[in-house]
Amino acid sequence: MRGFHRFCIAAGMVLAAFGCAPSAVQSTSDSALTEGKTALHVPAFADRQPEDEIIYFMLPDRFENGDPSNDTGGIPGGRLDHGFDPTDPGFYHGGDLKGLTARLDYLQALGVTAVWVGPIFKNAAVQGPEEVASAGYHGYWIDDFLDVDPHLGTKAEFKAFVEAAHGQGMKVYMDIITNHTADYIAYEECSGPNPTVDPTCPYRTILDYPFTRRGGPEGPEINVGFKGDDAANLTAENYAKLTDPTWAYTPFIQPGKENAKNPAWLNDPIYYSNRGNTTFEGEDGLHGDFVGLDDINTEHPRVVEGFIEIYKYWISEYRIDGFRIDTVKHVRPEFWRAWAPEIMAHAKAEGIPHFHMFGEAYDYNPVGLAKLTTESGMPTVIDFAFQGTVRDVLSGSKPSAAFADLFYNDGIYAGGAARARQLPTFLGNHDMGRLSMSLKASLPNASESELLQRLALAHAKMMFLRGVPVIYSGDEQGFVSDSNDKGTRETLFPSQVPSYLDNDLLGTDRTHAQSQFDTEHPLFKAISAMASVRQAHIGLRRGEQTVRHAEKDGGLLVVTRLSPAQDFEYLIAFNAETRPRQAMLRTDGRVTSYTALSGVCPGTPNIPGRVTVEVPALGFIVCQGQLG
Repeated sequence: MRGFHRFCIAAGMVLAAFGCAPSAVQSTSDSALTEGKTALHVPAFADRQPEDEIIYFMLPDRFENGDPSNDTGGIPGGRLDHGFDPTDPGFYHGGDLKGLTARLDYLQALGVTAVWVGPIFKNAAVQGPEEVASAGYHGYWIDDFLDVDPHLGTKAEFKAFVEAAHGQGMKVYMDIITNHTADYIAYEECSGPNPTVDPTCPYRTILDYPFTRRGGPEGPEINVGFKGDDAANLTAENYAKLTDPTWAYTPFIQPGKENAKNPAWLNDPIYYSNRGNTTFEGEDGLHGDFVGLDDINTEHPRVVEGFIEIYKYWISEYRIDGFRIDTVKHVRPEFWRAWAPEIMAHAKAEGIPHFHMFGEAYDYNPVGLAKLTTESGMPTVIDFAFQGTVRDVLSGSKPSAAFADLFYNDGIYAGGAARARQLPTFLGNHDMGRLSMSLKASLPNASESELLQRLALAHAKMMFLRGVPVIYSGDEQGFVSDSNDKGTRETLFPSQVPSYLDNDLLGTDRTHAQSQFDTEHPLFKAISAMASVRQAHIGLRRGEQTVRHAEKDGGLLVVTRLSPAQDFEYLIAFNAETRPRQAMLRTDGRVTSYTALSGVCPGTPNIPGRVTVEVPALGFIVCQGQLG
């Protein structure tokens, strides 16, 4: 709230153990690797495992404006032409790659080891009629998969950013898309001069409109000999027989956009589903257009080949360290099983053996998430189930036993619990909104101090429980947000958006009219201190986790993590209640003593394998147990 006095989060919070001192990520040097070709420069951090990272995610347009000259992307005209309007939450605001590069020291001070950059590809600048128009500032309306959006900068500036990040010991994960492109394809039946169906273009199923028919059940059969798109027939020979894209609707490319997409093959409607809009359920979740965006037919072998070529290019040219993959559950598993191994093998051949990928599936069910690692072969997926559990427990709607239920399912991922330790965990994002917004809505009577404590506790759970923490840009500065989507995409540089400017910020008297790169913010300091602890102890990153105490009617959660060398057992306790809690629990009988890494820890166990923990209200402790 405005006028709120800054403070260090007190007893029980990790800041107490570190005096509110920010941390730094140790820089690493490069080493040369040669494999019978030009020397490849591989950062010394190449042997870090996925679970060793602390990831920071931002949309470049909303982070920092380092070059105002590219705000309109060099596109003439007004806001509906170039998409720049810093007063509208749905338009470009001016953030760019130069700004991101200039703020790497800020991320380093926070403890970040990997930067997940929202899509940087060239986008359709503006889509939709004037009354509902929006811009491609977010990066998910791609028309050129081989170039950088001019609003964000140039290819040279992206390369400079990657090299600068590597020079400061940070990996770079690109946000990529294979499911859809910008909306340049329309349908005669819905959008033509004489529409014959609902203008929203309802989805037409493969059952009623198979690839071998034109116009649906009422239309004439096209005898092309196409055998269907089942797994056995996903062959180049079969798809070569498919030459007419009018099986469900009659697609046409909007005037002036006939050659707008790159690579050029993406301009041919034969490579799209052309079935109308998705409802995100069943078959149409795979083949329907996302609110009009052109759904790519990822079953087609040419499409698979094309996307392998596209993303190999970015690996070879820019030496990036991994991909965050958008909308993976809306692409058939056969695509991922062909695409992912090719990408991973290419990265390794290019001298990037640490290359990593994680997919996005908006699914709170661990079974659905795990299926993407087993059936689709995705290395890891973003852990939406973790986010939902943190939200429910911190808001008081569920007890701490919800975490035990969550972790019980870790064995269903490909690779079991070891793979689960590599799942990116998060508290909120650019689609669903921030945890602070959710907590404020669930706990309307909570004071600002209580909300800050709950947010610090949530970040501690993300930092010290299994998984790879992902910090959403602005959370470290107390952003609250109004809503999901556009309402949660505030800039860290001074904003001009009225709906952002009237938002209170937690833990500071700043407003959104000011720059938000405050390394003295209490949440920034709390996260930085947690990052220092996590980075200093391999057992808090890679350690096997055991739930020691989880309550069906309370908020106390206690886990232990065994270091890979089995020389330490870390005892970590979290209290989501507004009163101090105490509990006796069983631990490894080999522990001879505990050292406090955060908070007050037990000393020497009186009885082997039994210890009593005391955890302050809305606090946590992290203890290192020496194994004898």
